[in-house]
This record gives sequence, structure tokens and C-alpha cells, in this order.
Amino acid sequence: MKTSALAFLSILLCLPMFGQEPYKLSVDVDLVLFNVTVLDHKGHVVSGLQPKNFRVYEDGKLHDIKLFRPEDIPATVGLVMDNSGSMINKRQEAVDAAIEFVRSSNVQDELFIVNFNDSVQMGLPEATLFSSDSSQLRDVLQSIKADGRTALYDGVAAALTHLDKGTHQKKALVVLSDGGDNASRQTLSDVSKLVETSRATIYTIGIYDTWQRDKNPKVLRELSKLTGGESYVLHNVKDLTRIWRQIAGGIRSQYTVGYTSSNTARDGAFRKVKIVAVKDGKQLEVRTRPGYAAPRE
Repeated sequence: MKTSALAFLSILLCLPMFGQEPYKLSVDVDLVLFNVTVLDHKGHVVSGLQPKNFRVYEDGKLHDIKLFRPEDIPATVGLVMDNSGSMINKRQEAVDAAIEFVRSSNVQDELFIVNFNDSVQMGLPEATLFSSDSSQLRDVLQSIKADGRTALYDGVAAALTHLDKGTHQKKALVVLSDGGDNASRQTLSDVSKLVETSRATIYTIGIYDTWQRDKNPKVLRELSKLTGGESYVLHNVKDLTRIWRQIAGGIRSQYTVGYTSSNTARDGAFRKVKIVAVKDGKQLEVRTRPGYAAPRE
């Protein structure tokens, strides 16, 4: 989540600053970047906010906002799909819902697909890192065959690594699984560390049969909580399309907020961050990461 501004220079990123003139990032500073979802007291997404509506605190200290992007900008998004044998009776509904997600996303998004069962497989052809082609993504999703066990942690780890190859600052994963991990080489601790250092917002969907013994919705909730994402537990496959469409809307409605940390120590320590949003004198609900791990020398 903390990134050198020099990385942006290579692509000459011009950003609308505070909703006005283009802002070219051209100084050697470290920016701390957060993707932020803002909700009102009824749980509805709040749009149209400006930098003046936000306050950013790192370890209790107020920081000035240096970068602000309102809402629907392209994102790099990975669909992490459980392809284990227990998904056979849910496969078509899961595929249909993921296709609806693609249709509901920003047309400029970079999308990729990670399938996992006993092992992890990238869905797109080897030479294709990302795709914005809805037809290609649909064909890839429809080719999924359910078989084997559940390497959930390995699938999430592979997706987080692949996200770093994307060109968009806004990054997200949508993870669908119907069971607990029983095949990964990675551990939950390994994946949690990767999640803490990633800039991705993770949305998780657990779809369980009532009789399943290996279900573990707590793991999915924890992965989402670490990133300020949402976690959904479903017992009816008919709800999948609605939830995937809702997640697509949630990604598109995020704000991007960036500031320069006053703590220049590169000690790898976790720094707590609180972002507050206020409109018309009323504080709004903010969903984002609880902080970030500082870079280490």
C-alpha cells in the first residue's frame, strides 16, 4: 500500500487532483494509498465526496491528503474460483454469477482468473496476463471443470502475486469457495502476511451446503477484514448473481485516498491508519484497511 512516487513517473500518471485540474505526480516522496468505501447509516454507498470530506490519521496523527481519485476508475481485479469437486453441484451458478460480475465491471478493468483445487491454475492463456474482453473471460469461466480438493490459501497467494503485475492502482480480489482448505502448501499465516502487505481489497463469498463439515467461513471473513472488504456467506446458489453484481458495484464506488507519511522509518512495522468521512456534519461509515506495513530496508 506504500509506494514510491517514482514508480508512477515511468507511466506519467496524470491524476485529477481534488476534482479540478490534472495533477502530475513528479516528486520523490512515498505515498500511502488506500481504497475507501463510504456508506451512510442505511448502508448505501455515498458518492460525490471531495477531499474536504475526509480526514486521514496515521498512528493518531492527522495527515494532509496528497492524492484523491473519486470512485469509478479502472481496477486490476482477480476472480479466485474454487474448482474443487464439492463445487460440482454449484458450478454453473458460480460461473453465471462471475460472468455477470464481468458485465457489471468497468469496461477498462484488467481482469484475470485463478482456479484452484488440488493445485492452482491461471485461467487465461499463458501469454495473456489480463483481459478486458468479456467474451474471452466468459469462455474461460465456462471451461472450468470441478474436481479434487481445496487449495484455497495457494489460490489467494497466487492471485495476490499476479495482482502486482497489473497497471491500475485500484486492486481487488473476489474469492469464491465452498469449503475449508485441505490441500495448500501455504498456511493461513503465510497468506495473511501477503494480504497485509498488499494494496488489494478482498471480497469473499462462502457458498455452503448445510451438511458440509469442512466449511470454514471464519477464514474468508478474516481475509476480507484485513483489507476493508466484504465477506458474504450464502446457503442458496440463487443469491450468487446478486452478490457478485453487488461486489462489482462496490469496487466501482471506491475512492482512492493518498497521503505522505511523516514517519520515514523503514522498519517493517505495522502502522494504524484511520480514515474519517463527514458530510453535512454527520460522520459516515468508512470501510478500508486498518493500516499498512511500512517498507523495510
